[in-house]
Order: sequence, then C-alpha cells, then structure tokens
Amino acid sequence: MGDRFDAKYLKKIDSMHFIMPFMYPNRCDNEAFFSFRIDLTEVNKYLEKKNADNPEYKYNLFQCLIAATLKTITLRSKLSIFIHNRKMYKRNEVSAAFTVKQEFTDEGGEVLAFIHSKPDWTIDDLHNEIHRQLLKLKNKSYKDESTGVMDKLNALPKAVSRPLISSVCWLEKKGMIPKELVETDPYHSTVNFANLGSIGLPSGYHHLTNWGTTSMFIVIGKAGRMPFYENDEVIFRDAVDLNITMDERIADGYYFSKSMKMLQYFLSHPDLLDHPFNEKMDDEVFKNL
Repeated sequence: MGDRFDAKYLKKIDSMHFIMPFMYPNRCDNEAFFSFRIDLTEVNKYLEKKNADNPEYKYNLFQCLIAATLKTITLRSKLSIFIHNRKMYKRNEVSAAFTVKQEFTDEGGEVLAFIHSKPDWTIDDLHNEIHRQLLKLKNKSYKDESTGVMDKLNALPKAVSRPLISSVCWLEKKGMIPKELVETDPYHSTVNFANLGSIGLPSGYHHLTNWGTTSMFIVIGKAGRMPFYENDEVIFRDAVDLNITMDERIADGYYFSKSMKMLQYFLSHPDLLDHPFNEKMDDEVFKNL
C-alpha cells in the first residue's frame, strides 16, 4: 500500500504538501538554513555533575547535542517526515548518524555510526550506545556495512561496477533498494551530524542530498568563548555555534521555529535530558517558546 521498510506512506496530507514535491522534486533545491549560538553555561554545569563519578566513558557536549536533538524530533513528529520519489513518508523510528575518524591523520579511515533511538531513551541510554559503537568503530580493521558494500563495488572492474551502481541508484530512487544496503547509510537517518569542532573547525552549513531520505543535517562548530549582546553590552560566555539544514517541504515555518526553540530550551535546561525523550514539555513552557 505504498509503505517502505523504514516508513509509512502519508496518504492524507494537505494540498500544498501534496503538490510541492511535484513542483520542487529535489531535496537539494529545498534547503532551509538555521543558525544558533548556544550558551553552554548550563550544559557545562550539567556535564560536571554527570562526570562527577568519573565514568569510564565521560559525558560530553556532543552527546548532549545529539540527545537534545533526538528528544526534539521525538516530540515534534513532523521532523521525522521525508519526501522520496514525490511522496511524503513518516519514519518508523528516530535515528541519528555521524562519521567517526578512526585515526586523526590524513590517511586515517572513516567509518559510520548509526544510532537507532527509542522513545523511552534518556541521555544515559544514548551515552551507552555511543560508547558501545565507538569501541567497535575505533578498531582499524572494522568497516561498517555501508563502507563494506562500497569497497566491494569499487573493487569490481569499472565496466561491471558502473552499471551496477547506476542500478542501485535507480532502485533507491524508486524506494526499492534492499534494506541491507542502506542500514548504516547516514543519508537514510532522521538527522545527520557533522562535529567540525572535534577537528578544530568553526561551524558551517552542510548540504542535503537527493540520495537517501535525510531531511535534517546539523553541523557543530568548535566550542569556546563567544560574544552575547545583552542590554547594549557585550558579554563573553562559553558557547558553540550550530548550523542546521532542513528540507523546507516537510513542515511550515512556524513548526520549524517552534521546534528550533524547543531544541534550544533543552540545551538551556539539560537536566531534562535525564527524562525519557518522549516525555512531553510542560504545556505552559511550550506555549511560551
């Protein structure tokens, strides 16, 4: 009935969202950009408290940002929508992906981490899952499934691999690609992260892709002392810049605005990350976002 292995086909949608994929069929032509500077005062206090018992794998800013994003998407279900082959789908789960550098050298390999979030997760569950995956991914001999498939295709004679890859792309475009080929593909996640701060770079914007289903990309810059303007004064605080790219066709501007304010609220009240991702906000707080 039109459903995919990873999502449900949305048949009952308003006229504008039904027609837009025909007028603007490419995800890359419909990128909306958001930029935020996050005050880390409360996050730093929270991390100090979480790490007071000196856990083997410490809690960090990256985990807080992922947890706040997953909590926001869990509560704001339209952020889980994607458009594929001119149809609108609602994902069966909320997921996040990011690339892990196995070694910080020019020749160091990259592998993919893929997080399958659960509605009742807290930041502790996310922390444990990231730790589990990093232990595996840092092994230089390890390759995730998607990288393994790409290596096999690249090893074939080009006369074979080129038409084969073209066939795979056609199957993906039609929504008929085998699940096994894209299980760890970051562009089939709900949200894709690029932590540029981990390699000392400021934040920037990342494009979406017409391949896959990802409607949201978040780039994290290098944290440090940054200026804030209050009462005509400049105040420096610990902060980080986030740049977000969204497929503007999945929701309207008001919905995006409310969702981005919710994300910022969770980062200014990080104790809420200890609560299940599907625990709703206080109605009065939500109304005043």
